[in-house]
Amino acid sequence: MSAKNILIVESGSTKTDWCLLRAGKKKMYHTQGINPYFLTESEIIKILQQELKLNVANVELDEIHFYGAGIGSSDKKKHIEKILKKYFNTKKVTAHSDILASARACCLNSKGIVCILGTGSNSTYYDGKKLGFKTPSLGYVLGDEGGGTHIGKKVLQYYLHAIFDNDLMIKFDEQYNLSKEEILENIYKKSFPNRYIAQFTTFALANRGHFMIENIIEDCLNEYFLNHLLRYPKIHSTKLYFTGSVAWFLKDIIALLCEQYECKLGTIIQKPMPGLIKYHLQK
Repeated sequence: MSAKNILIVESGSTKTDWCLLRAGKKKMYHTQGINPYFLTESEIIKILQQELKLNVANVELDEIHFYGAGIGSSDKKKHIEKILKKYFNTKKVTAHSDILASARACCLNSKGIVCILGTGSNSTYYDGKKLGFKTPSLGYVLGDEGGGTHIGKKVLQYYLHAIFDNDLMIKFDEQYNLSKEEILENIYKKSFPNRYIAQFTTFALANRGHFMIENIIEDCLNEYFLNHLLRYPKIHSTKLYFTGSVAWFLKDIIALLCEQYECKLGTIIQKPMPGLIKYHLQK
């Protein structure tokens, strides 16, 4: 077991899990999501100061490994590394994509096709060491098929167009009590519209079994398979691994789609952190 003080950070667009590995023990912390694509340096520093209950002065970190959404370019990678080096006064800071976090957590050093279904969605081929073929992740406007923003968007569309039957319309009104104007203002005028839209996935999850909800979920996940997974060259010979809350709560439909498309299903986990801890402790 490593004697180093290691901070592992796993961040989605909505929330961030932090794990301090110190003297063979682990301690968990939680903050809101830290996505350098949407947040400025000052906004990230503010989150660290106000939400992260880790006393920086009392911990000398040897390594920080940050895995997060929004690190699709070298600029964003360098941006978050610079912020963390400065804030924690740590020289060895490496930033990685959220898809690498899922790959290492699910597969460790084995190969697989790795999928993220959380607020957004993503996928890649992992050979046990590095990432390979992947389809484009286009964000919540053009992509995120099967993710929370996709399902949440469909829920809002069905509600605002009054496609839901009377039972679901009443349930939505009772749960949210929102006007059309309020919904549109949150999406088009306020910060983090992807988080706002994704929260309505909880309405879909709470009403599983209703045929309209099942249709929404199945259509969104099927679109994820068609637009992404079925385009992988080794899709029928390589196991599929899933991470993320949406994948975790909808694993029954994922299993059915894997069977329908003759894909091999590996594991489905809600959070990558336990696997990431195992991965870094073996180094």
